[in-house]
Amino acid sequence: MFDSLSAQPADKILALMAAYRADPRDSKVDLGVGVYKDASGNTPVMRAVKEAERRILADQSSKAYTGLAGDPAFSDAMIDLVLADSVQRNRVAAIATPGGTGAIRQALELIRMAAPKATIWLSNPTWPNHPSIIKYLGMKMGEYRYFDENTRKVDFDGMMEDLKAVPQGDVVLLHGCCHNPTGANLTTAQMEQVIALLKERDVTPFVDIAYQGFGDGLEEDSVATRAIAGAFDNALIAASCSKNFGIYRERTGILMAITKDTDQAGITQQNLNFLNRQNYSFPPDHGARVVTTILTDPDLRQDWEAELEETRNGMLALRQQLADELKRLTNSEDFNFIAEHRGMFSRLGISTEAVESIRENDGIYMVGDSRINIAGLNKNTVPLLAKAIIRATS
Repeated sequence: MFDSLSAQPADKILALMAAYRADPRDSKVDLGVGVYKDASGNTPVMRAVKEAERRILADQSSKAYTGLAGDPAFSDAMIDLVLADSVQRNRVAAIATPGGTGAIRQALELIRMAAPKATIWLSNPTWPNHPSIIKYLGMKMGEYRYFDENTRKVDFDGMMEDLKAVPQGDVVLLHGCCHNPTGANLTTAQMEQVIALLKERDVTPFVDIAYQGFGDGLEEDSVATRAIAGAFDNALIAASCSKNFGIYRERTGILMAITKDTDQAGITQQNLNFLNRQNYSFPPDHGARVVTTILTDPDLRQDWEAELEETRNGMLALRQQLADELKRLTNSEDFNFIAEHRGMFSRLGISTEAVESIRENDGIYMVGDSRINIAGLNKNTVPLLAKAIIRATS
């Protein structure tokens, strides 16, 4: 049977990780993998997570299944975190999923059930898993312009022009904050224009929010998603807890479906439960229980928010340091966009040849499209990266 299988293309980021591990240089720097690292290069367990796990270990009396949708308390806590009061709770159907990727997969499965002829429109560029899953599912896919390689900012005019051509009934995928891979975000005013256009076109927004709290702040990063939830009868929102809670390996995510009324919410919930049953039956619970414990305990939540803010400010400081160092070396403001971008990533806009040169000569690893993980830097490696960029692009 397996003789008929063909080799699959290697995941570029996983291949980059393997190359980094095989590099014998002590001075090597990993800016490729999308995982937060502190100044020591470690991905720490957050204080609130450790305390929540201690409490769970002490108090948990069963490992029985929770339910097809996961623990309702997790859904309630995450809906409050992401959406607050932007939409009535009884209009939201939700399921726990294995990470944000699982939420995206289940959202696409739901779209395929509800509107099999719909095209999913993605920003160019976007996270590689978006088009990969859509292609695997055999769904139709389109692109809208998003990133200007020259200014390293959002190509808003191009984006709006492309979205004006999206047919009624299609789905437009938007990044809730901290755009991956570019780091370039829409302003609040620009997002308001996008929302108005999508409503006019009668299309369904699909928000991927994986970095809430990593950009401008926990509340600030949810503004766009909440505006979308409050403006549409129907919307899909995939949220991840991997980054802002630092529980990557626990695979903790949630899919929220905004519906027009309570009756539609009930039917949608049944379909979401059905999809979970077909895919993995009951979603994982440990990470979800950790998140719920933190979000529902005032002291734990306060400590989590404080540590998350420390993480965010640390990345902003690294952004500013890198932008300042490049300005010092070039005597120009060409790299100021790095300080303006938000989240873990920035796309430098340098050539593939320059990226390869930096890897070979300086042992600094980044994705071929020049996406760097800001959190992979520290104050000592920022000058090394700045010098490498100037050398490779001069």
